[in-house]
Amino acid sequence: MAAKMFQRLDPVTGAVASEAPAMPVSDAQAAADAAQHAFAAWSALGPNARRALLSTAADRLQAKAPQFVDAMMREIGATEGWARFNLALAAGIIREAAAMTTQISGEVIPSDKPGCIAMSLREPVGVILGIAPWNAPIILGVRAVAMPLACGNTVVFKASEQCPRTHMLIGEAFAEAGLPEGCLSIVTNAPEDAAAVVGALIDHPAIRRINFTGSTGVGKIIAQRAAAHLKPCLLELGGKAPLIVLEDADLDEAVKAASFGAFMNQGQICMSTERIIVVDAVAEAFVEKFTAKVAGMAVGDPREGKTPLGAVVDLKTVRHVSALVADAVQAGAVLINGGAAHGVLMPAHVVDHVVPAMKLFREESFGPVVAITRARDEAHAIDLANDTEYGLSASVFSRDTARGLRVARLIKSGICHINGPTVHDEAQMPFGGVKASGYGRFGGKAGIDAFTDIRWITIETQPGHYPI
Repeated sequence: MAAKMFQRLDPVTGAVASEAPAMPVSDAQAAADAAQHAFAAWSALGPNARRALLSTAADRLQAKAPQFVDAMMREIGATEGWARFNLALAAGIIREAAAMTTQISGEVIPSDKPGCIAMSLREPVGVILGIAPWNAPIILGVRAVAMPLACGNTVVFKASEQCPRTHMLIGEAFAEAGLPEGCLSIVTNAPEDAAAVVGALIDHPAIRRINFTGSTGVGKIIAQRAAAHLKPCLLELGGKAPLIVLEDADLDEAVKAASFGAFMNQGQICMSTERIIVVDAVAEAFVEKFTAKVAGMAVGDPREGKTPLGAVVDLKTVRHVSALVADAVQAGAVLINGGAAHGVLMPAHVVDHVVPAMKLFREESFGPVVAITRARDEAHAIDLANDTEYGLSASVFSRDTARGLRVARLIKSGICHINGPTVHDEAQMPFGGVKASGYGRFGGKAGIDAFTDIRWITIETQPGHYPI
């Protein structure tokens, strides 16, 4: 009997973009069983053997560039540039993970007990459940699996229902590199089965840790379910990133960074600049320059490759962004860039004079819109930046770098960039947020902490002396 399949439709054309197995709960559980079976051999493999295999996987991933570009264009309406950027960074994430295999170290700790040698060791935890979203599918898919594998864990990767083919290609690359069977299983499921499949995987006794990138709402559900089993989570969730422009900022640099941060991938990035907070002294000058810059950022069919903006992922995003803009304008804000969407092709929207009472200031838009809020001074700008439940990325512009650093340290976020955009990711950096943006860190040595357990082991070298 043929496996049941589900279809993902192209958001631009409505045609079938891909088909993938609609795995039932039993298949997901079988994947966890296979990962548990594969764990003993994989975790015992030496670090340089794991390094070599991961390095080969990075090569195999990049060799699939045409397939990845085609899949991302069809499944999520991505531009070719965004797909290739995803692929390049994802390959870097795998290579960084490969380099970390020999950095999983411990230490000898001085003991007060005579003759006792005390050590701390880092060891793999077992089977990791990785769950990644659709918006940066190669980057976030690879991030969910590469460091866990490097640390000696095996992985069950729950693919997004919106880009199953893209995520399946990741699994194919690792398989072609020679990763043993069961070490990485890709679970695909129909959208209506997502909750049951994820719940069953969290509950499975082989799963020892969960990493999830996605919305704050779903992250809370996953954390609560995992807590019932005392299973740790690494959660990278929503954001409402502020970009502060102080009176001594280089406005041209701020405009470039803000437009990139707000509208790269149509604003569908967790780090996207959703709020520009500009002090009154330079607000008019900044808005004039920013308006002109955004006016030149056209939207078009991503397959034609002629425009910087492509499609959003679905009509739900169009309706959500439109509702946020309408609410703000009705409450007194001013729309200075924008226009009607044509299907999922939505132009860049800039809304000025947004205040904290408006939904656009508070709710994550995850689309092609940015709010501009005026601040009286530096202190007010910092207060506005922190007036959010989220805390993932942030940015501050000032020609005085010492001042920029001081402001950055007052912003409550996991990431902050001085004189750079809120959208910035590198494989070796500790990536993650605070507050409703989640907890834990991906990347580099922080990933070792996330995907290993630390153990205390002692060796007694002298006869023992005990009080009883």
